[in-house]
Amino acid sequence: MTLHNDLLIRAAKGEKVERVPVWLMRQAGRILPEYRKVRNSVSGFIELAKTPELAAEVTIQPVDLLGVDAAIIFSDILVIPEAMGLPYQMIEKQGPWFENTIQSAKDLSKVRIASPEEDLSYVLDAIKIAKKELNGRVPLIGFAGAPWTIFSYMVEGAGSKTFSKAKKMLYAEPELSHQLLDMITNSTILYLKAQIKAGADLIQIFDSWAGILSPDQYDTFGLKYISKICDAIDEVPITVFAKGAFFARKRMNELKCETIGLDWNMSISASRRLIGDNKTLQGNLDPCVLYSSDQEIEKHTIQMLEDFGGHRHIANLGHGVYPDISPEKVKVFIETVKNWRAS
Repeated sequence: MTLHNDLLIRAAKGEKVERVPVWLMRQAGRILPEYRKVRNSVSGFIELAKTPELAAEVTIQPVDLLGVDAAIIFSDILVIPEAMGLPYQMIEKQGPWFENTIQSAKDLSKVRIASPEEDLSYVLDAIKIAKKELNGRVPLIGFAGAPWTIFSYMVEGAGSKTFSKAKKMLYAEPELSHQLLDMITNSTILYLKAQIKAGADLIQIFDSWAGILSPDQYDTFGLKYISKICDAIDEVPITVFAKGAFFARKRMNELKCETIGLDWNMSISASRRLIGDNKTLQGNLDPCVLYSSDQEIEKHTIQMLEDFGGHRHIANLGHGVYPDISPEKVKVFIETVKNWRAS
């Protein structure tokens, strides 16, 4: 299918674009009253994500309502551990919770390599529906969690400030850790390839907890497995977003991916110097800027755009948009990006 707006794809590949493309992490979600209406029609987040027609509907909402240059499929990174045999619940105002976790080699024998067509068909169906309904208006982004981030939930069983149980396993049982990370990586490669086959135009890998590891640990237990995923996928452009991994930016230049996402703590000029000119950079406005006045949002957005210089840049926030931010403020950010041109 021909894309009518392919700015995101061209920017990711380093091709010339008329303007900087823009989208937001977590754009399909609670900032939109239209999303909340759909979510309230079902039992909760998981049922919504597992109902392909509804997941496709909320995927497309930001394109219609906010004017972003891409849609991202509505799903969750934790569908992979569930597909591997470790189901989870999404507790309101608390986050994900796993009744069973991986603590030993015996536990490892209870999980398997995921089969996307069987275990994750609802995501693939949602992609097919969204792709058809978008009708080429904008690209559709597929995604998965990075192996370390998925590992941390499978071992910890819930969110954590320190993920000390997961980090303990890396130090105390490195062989077991690598076995589990390999299983997650193989499952993720199959899953992402299935998303691409279903219609995803670009892939993003989210490493939400990259920043809690030391540089050496992240090299061994983080980037190694992201690199395996990037090496295995050459069908579409790949974006790697490793939150907090400022120490790994130079090594990220070696990844076989097109785009590196920056969080708002990462200096744009330093990131460009460390990562080099052969990668597109994505980001990185502080989401909290969107709580301020329209004038302040415009000022900070323009400053960000000028710092990136309009070259190999995809405009985004430095993390997901927060649920209590007004959609009108988000629109100011989006329109400011759309109206800006490099001098």
